[in-house]
Amino acid sequence: MIKKIIISLSVIAAIAFGFLYGKGLLSVHQGLEPPPSLAVLKFEKEPKNAPSVGFTDGSGRRHALESFRGRYVLLNLWATWCAPCVAELPALVRLQARATGLRVLAVNTDRGHVDAAAFLKANNARELVPYRDSDVTMLKSFKAYGLPLTVLIDPEGKIVARAEGPAEWDDPEAIKYFRRVTGS
Repeated sequence: MIKKIIISLSVIAAIAFGFLYGKGLLSVHQGLEPPPSLAVLKFEKEPKNAPSVGFTDGSGRRHALESFRGRYVLLNLWATWCAPCVAELPALVRLQARATGLRVLAVNTDRGHVDAAAFLKANNARELVPYRDSDVTMLKSFKAYGLPLTVLIDPEGKIVARAEGPAEWDDPEAIKYFRRVTGS
């Protein structure tokens, strides 16, 4: 009798979990604890829409952050004068190469003219698209009080988490984590 009750309760729990997860009522991150290498990544209690902002690429073409909806985005705001920012650029390249369901947008926030493409190439990050936020719109919109600032945005355009300061983005456990989150 007890065995039947336990089996029945297990089946009910499995069905309830499947229903809640399928309806999106359980966050994709619940039960997916980030590894220690991503301790700087702080999750939002209630994800909010990412600001509607734009930035330019190396040829001066404008891009809207909204145009990247439909997939996970790791938005990294950096500057050439920020040593921790520069140090983590190659790690972001390696993360993007290994977690293919994640799009890394590394946006340079230097004021004035900076050849971001040449800088990325010189710092082992040539695979990153040289995006720029020369008018500091993104810094203001994301309330960046220091750099690097990295923001995880879900496919619906909601800010899921943010990291103020550098992280070990290419740590094997971090890559596994992002692959599980993005399903890649």
